[in-house]
Amino acid sequence: MSHTSALWQPQAHMPSLAAGDRLTIVEGDGAMVTTDDGRVLLDATAGLWHANIGHGRARLAEAAAAQMRRLETYHTFGRIVNDQALALADRLAAMSPIEDPKVFWVSGGSDAIDTAGKLTRRFWQHQGQANKRIIISRDSSYHGLHAFGTSLAGIPVNREGYGSESLIPETARVPANDADALDAEIVRLGPDRVAAVFAEPIIGTGGVILPAPGYLQRLEEICREHDVLLVLDEVITGFGRTGEMFATQLFDLHPDMIVMAKGITSGYAPLGGVLIGPRVWHPFFDSPDAPIFRHGVTFSGHATACAVAQANLDVLEEEDLVARVAELAPELERAMAQVAKHPSVVEVRTGIGLLAGIQLIDEVSADLITRVCLESGVLLRAITGNTLQISPPFVVEAGALWRIAGAIAVALDHPDLQEVQGHGPQLDHIEDDD
Repeated sequence: MSHTSALWQPQAHMPSLAAGDRLTIVEGDGAMVTTDDGRVLLDATAGLWHANIGHGRARLAEAAAAQMRRLETYHTFGRIVNDQALALADRLAAMSPIEDPKVFWVSGGSDAIDTAGKLTRRFWQHQGQANKRIIISRDSSYHGLHAFGTSLAGIPVNREGYGSESLIPETARVPANDADALDAEIVRLGPDRVAAVFAEPIIGTGGVILPAPGYLQRLEEICREHDVLLVLDEVITGFGRTGEMFATQLFDLHPDMIVMAKGITSGYAPLGGVLIGPRVWHPFFDSPDAPIFRHGVTFSGHATACAVAQANLDVLEEEDLVARVAELAPELERAMAQVAKHPSVVEVRTGIGLLAGIQLIDEVSADLITRVCLESGVLLRAITGNTLQISPPFVVEAGALWRIAGAIAVALDHPDLQEVQGHGPQLDHIEDDD
């Protein structure tokens, strides 16, 4: 087989792409993207959940160019720092749901998870509790694909094929919404051995799984009862996706650390970080003999990425886009309620912010549905559990949410699927109910 490109794409079946099954995006504007063959598509997923302020913002390009002309970046190791890393850290600290935090910059979400995982273990070592090494995560969770993220993954396929059950053995998983199971697992493993619980407030790639009522509050209580750190992965939910700047605020939680990335720059530059609460940071700051946290990446606090992040935050604030997410959430819920009536739909999970997951019956391929939706000009993504991901940019129009629902309805009734489903068309054409 001939290979038409040198690129090895992440999470891709490369023989299929070599056979011509590649979709190339070349341009973006607002909630729309354009392919190399001229198709204009509604970006129903904001890329990989990240394009919060929409595509094609000249303001962010100008912020990057201005910073690059002045100083592209300078590292932040040791006593050296750049002004943009300092400024953005102070701005994030002022808006943080964690009181009096420190900010550790990295290049993305997977980096941030590795940072939080290493810092968790280093913290307990310094506290004289070297046995506290186990990190618990949840079934269906996704925490990136670095070593810690791969080991914590609640999506089994992401842990398979590396010669052991987990790259980092001191990890464990519990059911996604069962607080009693978490409590029992900590007791079984021994609270003196459990270092932290890592949790997405809303599980994203694992299927857009919302927390059961009271679950997250009980999870926090369990961590406190057993003296276990709570680390919230807000890589997806942070910076407005839920209708609050952080889901931590929405659910009134008090974590020891918050992991962030994606929406901090809306994808205009690669940047991630960890908001770290006083309990964790104090031992590394408070005395002359405090230990060094031997961690960092070359582009920790990259000056241009930090300048772009500040411009992104300016747009979020000036255009009141987080409030817009809260306003659009009921519209998305109404639109998806129409799709929920289809017999090929197991469940529609939505109701918080601009997030929805449409789980399909096993006989109907979510991947096939995304391909049919392209014919209607809607770009969707299939995620874990045979689920369709819906997470559009915050600038999306209300009518576009109904367009997404309509495209899915048409796809579910596509002639190629009728024999599989054993029925004719089930939904009338979906239109905006305004």
